Amino acid sequence: MTTGTVENEFVPTWWLPEGHSQTLWRKFSPVEEVEHKRQRIELDDEDFIDIDWSSVDPKESQGDTIVFFLHGLCGCSRSPYILAMQSLLNAQGIASLAMNFRGCSGEMNRLARAYHSGVSEDVNEVFQKLSAEYPQHNFVFVGYSLGANVLLKWLGEMGSHPNIRKAVAVSTPFALEHCSQAMLKGISRVYGQYFVRQLVKDFRNKQQYLQSFRPEEAERIAMLGDTGNIASIWEFDDRITAPLHGFEGAQDYYRRCSSAAFLSAIETETLLIQSKNDPLIPPDSIPGSDRLSPSIHLQLTEHGGHVGFVSSNPRNWLEQRILNFLQL
Repeated sequence: MTTGTVENEFVPTWWLPEGHSQTLWRKFSPVEEVEHKRQRIELDDEDFIDIDWSSVDPKESQGDTIVFFLHGLCGCSRSPYILAMQSLLNAQGIASLAMNFRGCSGEMNRLARAYHSGVSEDVNEVFQKLSAEYPQHNFVFVGYSLGANVLLKWLGEMGSHPNIRKAVAVSTPFALEHCSQAMLKGISRVYGQYFVRQLVKDFRNKQQYLQSFRPEEAERIAMLGDTGNIASIWEFDDRITAPLHGFEGAQDYYRRCSSAAFLSAIETETLLIQSKNDPLIPPDSIPGSDRLSPSIHLQLTEHGGHVGFVSSNPRNWLEQRILNFLQL
């Protein structure tokens, strides 16, 4: 596969013509329910990550491939874009799992630390444990938004692996600082305010939980100060995400975790799906072909919004594009 940009194959449905409507429809549209079976992965630092398997048993599935999903910011294994994919995979008898980042499974994790756009070490640990459990299976990865950034960072750090066949990254915030700044401007501020409210709420709930069960971890959170006046993603990352996870501040976090810096090192065959009218990702933050490794294929569309890509024919363009690339 050659590196570079392919022609635009996506045409939005007429009643969702622009990026905001595509983005919001994907988030709030009804999706088919998918039955999950939960597995808890105990981590080396005494925390845990929950993964949710589809109803297809990998030992009884069609073929030897397991599809591994990574959700976006404030998402989980039941995010609509993951359920839409798992529904199609179930119909084909293909096993899949969705990894919930720490604290995103509906149960608080045990440590003060949480998840962020660069937690590739968590993906690596979960993958290593699962590949040992299923040594005869190949894995393909699909990441969305924050999960896409984590995925690309991890692939760039890791190099090749015999059990990883392909990967897809959808609506990736390649340059985290640019995306953080974009959510301070115009109508995109609405998205930023939504994320901040969710993050601060989750952070406070976690502090209350840890005060009862792990007071030493609650103290680590208390040392970060009051969250009441945090008004932007940049502020949250500077005052909470960065110090809680060993970064010097928001800029240091963004610099070290932006996936753009890792793209040239990716050896796994990878498809990037991006839209020029994504309200969360400025077009100038999308890397050019000169920054992509020979293993990367970029599909850059004029329309599609953020993890939207809702068309009329087929309606599930995004899911079909992913399946076609993964050859499932």
